Amino acid sequence: MRDLSDRRSAIEATLATALSPTHIEVLDESHLHAGHAGAAAGGGHFRLLLVSKRFEGQNPMARQRLVYGALGDWMGSEIHALSMRTLTPEEWAEQTRTAP
Repeated sequence: MRDLSDRRSAIEATLATALSPTHIEVLDESHLHAGHAGAAAGGGHFRLLLVSKRFEGQNPMARQRLVYGALGDWMGSEIHALSMRTLTPEEWAEQTRTAP
């Protein structure tokens, strides 16, 4: 099990290598789940926003499979729960565009 303080950074690095994101945010929300069975076993709770060209033409389930595939054996050990938003750069631009 990795040091908790390094886990978020290691997840970011793993996803950056695997999916070449244009934007990535990994938030460790483990503190919100103190006392939860997964937290007691050492697995963290994370929220992910990932923007990647790799998601173009992929439905939401296929995008999640790409993320889970990149994280491999982290799921169920280092990561107990992962909430994710997976967007293409075009979708991200639409969502972050501000009105004039």
